[in-house]
Amino acid sequence: MSNFMPKKEHLQEILIHYFILKKSAAESYGILQEAYGEYAPSQDTCEHWFKRFKRDDFSVKDKECPGQLKKFEDQQLQALLDEAACQTKKQLAERLNIAQQTISNRLQAMGKILKEGKWEPHQLNERQMENRKVISKMLLQRHERKSFFHRIVTGDEK
Repeated sequence: MSNFMPKKEHLQEILIHYFILKKSAAESYGILQEAYGEYAPSQDTCEHWFKRFKRDDFSVKDKECPGQLKKFEDQQLQALLDEAACQTKKQLAERLNIAQQTISNRLQAMGKILKEGKWEPHQLNERQMENRKVISKMLLQRHERKSFFHRIVTGDEK
């Protein structure tokens, strides 16, 4: 096969053809899988389209869900964070007109976490890593000088 990559509408029109030829969704899936390999739609997708065709809905356009919120880009979210890093997820969701869960997912994908009321990168910078290393060494040296046994308070039951 050449570099041809079928578009979704192309495959849906082929499914209409197989529907008219009285093929089943499973047979159509097998034929498309053989012809297009990894570009073929899943069997569930084929069954979904065959159900639409049985309802006399031969439109190959996807229907928009009435409650579907608009899509956004990470750049828009980053711009809002640059503007004011102390915004809550709810405020960000309202400003972008999208769901809070979407904001949570995108912030996690961007590696952002809420620290002291601000959205910051999750990774430590060089100074923070060096600071942790120094503190760890100091605690280890303190433990080597004085063991913790001198701090244990004991007494009898009286």
